[in-house]
Amino acid sequence: MKDLIVEEGVYVPETGIDYPSVPDEHLLHPKLLREPIVDADYPFLPKTLKAKLWHGFCYFLAFTLAYLLQKIRYGLKIVGKENLRKNKALFKEGAMTVCNHVYRWDFVAVVQAVKKELWYPAWKDNFFSKDGALLSGTGGLPIPEKLSALKEFNKAFDKLHSQKKWIHVFPESCRWDFYVPIRPFKAGAFTMAWRYKIPVIPMVISYRKPKGLQKLIAKNHPLITLTIGEPILPQGDEGDDRKAICSKMLKNAHAQMVKMAGIKQNPWECEG
Repeated sequence: MKDLIVEEGVYVPETGIDYPSVPDEHLLHPKLLREPIVDADYPFLPKTLKAKLWHGFCYFLAFTLAYLLQKIRYGLKIVGKENLRKNKALFKEGAMTVCNHVYRWDFVAVVQAVKKELWYPAWKDNFFSKDGALLSGTGGLPIPEKLSALKEFNKAFDKLHSQKKWIHVFPESCRWDFYVPIRPFKAGAFTMAWRYKIPVIPMVISYRKPKGLQKLIAKNHPLITLTIGEPILPQGDEGDDRKAICSKMLKNAHAQMVKMAGIKQNPWECEG
């Protein structure tokens, strides 16, 4: 973080973590319980009654017990809800949320901010670890490597969009705990938003220093603030092709998130 410059009052946690030099290198590697195979027969969406009930139960927990635990453990504060309320008409066909990927419960924080179920692509190895059931239950779809499986993966998101479901993507692609700079974004999220003609809602997680009694609970981590930005429409100037429109969306989202995080100089480029 040597090239990071933040605005006065922005808290930069001292994590003691040796972050990788490559921005999309995984910091965490789950212990696999079985071989991570995602083929064309993988159940990307819940089809059985058991899977559907589990999905509903996971979201019941997200809006009840998990919300309470977020408040207690991380002091979760959500800022910018007016950007959702005043732009409600833009979301009638669905929307995509994007956020920096910086702590274990960050997806739950996004869910709690929008108060909707979200469906999201995720690293396939995680689905074959101890967290696999939670990922599937909260709407995660493993990103496959085989072309035949990728077709089914895309069909699943096509179906979700046809039902006007909301989608979430972590465009940094992997989690770096309590990292402050905003890393480069992958273009895939914005290509999906362009294809479905849905707005992208940028969100950013920043940090607060625990004080008083909060120090007793948040001993090894900062408190969390999630800020919601202005929606970005999949539109460009006359003559812009898909690539140009997606690039503009990516740059706009990255710039908004850098600004909302209180970063004056971000050490990473926006795309990579």
